[in-house]
Amino acid sequence: MKNKLPQSVQSLRKTYPGVWKSFQDLGEQCHRAGPLDERARRLVKVGISAAAQSEGAVHSAVRHAKSAGVPAQEIRHAILLTITTIGFPRAMAALSWAEDVLKRRRAG
Repeated sequence: MKNKLPQSVQSLRKTYPGVWKSFQDLGEQCHRAGPLDERARRLVKVGISAAAQSEGAVHSAVRHAKSAGVPAQEIRHAILLTITTIGFPRAMAALSWAEDVLKRRRAG
C-alpha cells in the first residue's frame, strides 16, 4: 500500500481481515455504482468527509484525491463550498486537516 494506514486501521485489518476485506469491497462497489468519474468521486468524498467533521476521513479523502491527480486548489475549493452548509469554523477545521496532507505531500 502506497500510503501507510493509521495504526488503528492497521490493527483492525490484522485482527479482522474479513471485516477489512468487506469494507474495502463495499467501497469499491460504491465507487463503481454510478456515472461519476474518478475525479468527481474523489471531490465528493472530500466534501462529505469535511461535512462529517471526521479528521481521519478528511485525511483519507485528500490522500485519495491527490493520488487520483486532483489538484490541491480543487480539493481546497471542495472544502470551501461546505462553509454555507456546515459553517465557517467546521469548514476551517476541515481545511486545516486537508492541509495536513497537502503539506506533507509537497514536502515528501
